[in-house]
Amino acid sequence: MRPFNFEKVKTVAEATSKKSVNSQFIAGGTNLVDLMKKNISQPDVLIDITSAMSKEIRFEKRQLNIGAMVSNTKVATDQQVLDKFPLLSKAILAGASPQIRNMASSAGNLLQRTRCPYFYDVTTPCNKRKPESGCSAAEHGTRMSAVAGYNDKCVAVHPSDFCVALSALDAKVIAVNAEDKEVKIPFQDFHKLPGNTPWLDNNLPENTVITNIEVPENNFTKNYAYLKVRDRASYAFALVSVAAGLDLSGNKIKEARLASGGVAHKPWRWYDAEKFLKGKEATEDNFIKAAKLATRDLKPLKENAFKIPMLEGAIVEVLNQSIHR
Repeated sequence: MRPFNFEKVKTVAEATSKKSVNSQFIAGGTNLVDLMKKNISQPDVLIDITSAMSKEIRFEKRQLNIGAMVSNTKVATDQQVLDKFPLLSKAILAGASPQIRNMASSAGNLLQRTRCPYFYDVTTPCNKRKPESGCSAAEHGTRMSAVAGYNDKCVAVHPSDFCVALSALDAKVIAVNAEDKEVKIPFQDFHKLPGNTPWLDNNLPENTVITNIEVPENNFTKNYAYLKVRDRASYAFALVSVAAGLDLSGNKIKEARLASGGVAHKPWRWYDAEKFLKGKEATEDNFIKAAKLATRDLKPLKENAFKIPMLEGAIVEVLNQSIHR
């Protein structure tokens, strides 16, 4: 780890005024410290924002407001979340370890980097780590890689479970820039596909800091589920994950939400499947059709074709779980 300066700020304005291309914000540090140890991230200055950001969760004006410094554990155990947004809790508890959830901040969860093994291996080319150097995963293959939204510049997947649920629930990311102006980004637009700049993970403008996350009230408090398929039962990133929410009238689906992790550079919404399910009966036959619709255009890489049937099965299973709570 290279030497760096450490500065602690007390306000959002102070944080944004000190931000530069050679500095990084640090909150829980559960991802950034690992990146610094491996010399993937090498900031000259770390700006500690733990005292500047909100640690509160509020429900007002029919939406949940999660402060940037609220720990993952606090979100998962908050009674307002459990009562009105239980899918968030379910997803968070599927991720990481209790120790990491205790430290990790909500805003930091959104900004964590991929866990692609080539990204962490500094001896190999990786466009996400070193722009225009190449993509070792695309060339050599990896079972953990994307099956949707990728290109030959990057096949990495986003690692977060929390973000999958936030995507399904149409959250918004709220940030403040150096001019103290608020920036609102719909969650589905927050994370990027690789495009021509795979080293950029998200659309957060420069010199801005995330202040909170907003989640609108929903009707998925009774019929929801989160399923994470992984190599081992604990502390492993998803091969595929699926968040589901159903708004039911009797057995008829008024609205459906489906999102996945482990399949793309960003949390992935299955909009065609959601549209298909709307107005249908909540039956396994319709769930199977929705799963087939979700996966019909996916193009796996040479080592991860198994993800397609795995994903189909996970979609059917999570939808079944959501109606049998």
